[in-house]
Formats: sequence, C-alpha cells, structure tokens
Amino acid sequence: MIKCLLLKTGTTLITEINEVGGDVGEPDCQLINPFEIVSDGSLVRWPTVTDQRSMKIHSDSILTIVEPTQYILAKYKEFV
Repeated sequence: MIKCLLLKTGTTLITEINEVGGDVGEPDCQLINPFEIVSDGSLVRWPTVTDQRSMKIHSDSILTIVEPTQYILAKYKEFV
C-alpha cells in the first residue's frame, strides 16, 4: 500500500508502508522505497544518508497517513 506520511518532524514522505508486529518499544512500521516530497513537489530518496531501501520506524513518529495525489503517485512509480 503506497501512502503519503506526514512525520512529526514535518517531513512528508511517499512510501510503501506495512504494519509489522514487534515487541513494545520496537519499530512497528516498515517503509519500502521511501521518498521525501520536497517543497517544489519533486521526490528525493529518504533518508539521504543510506542506500537502504527498506527500514522500520515507530508508528508514533507519524502524524498522519493520507492517499497520494495521482501526480505524486505517478512520479513515485517512475522512481521505483
């Protein structure tokens, strides 16, 4: 499922997201091929410090999850 996530830090991502089971305190969301949506609408691989394409984060780091626009979704599919 490809969604846009607004993180509590103010970063907006588009990514495939899966809920994963974990122990209390462990990351419980897996992000696959996350990209940051920057202010001009372009996509930048996120985080920029790694080539890793899959990572886990805590769901409490996410402020909200929404459906991407068709334009952003099409741009995302070009990259992945």
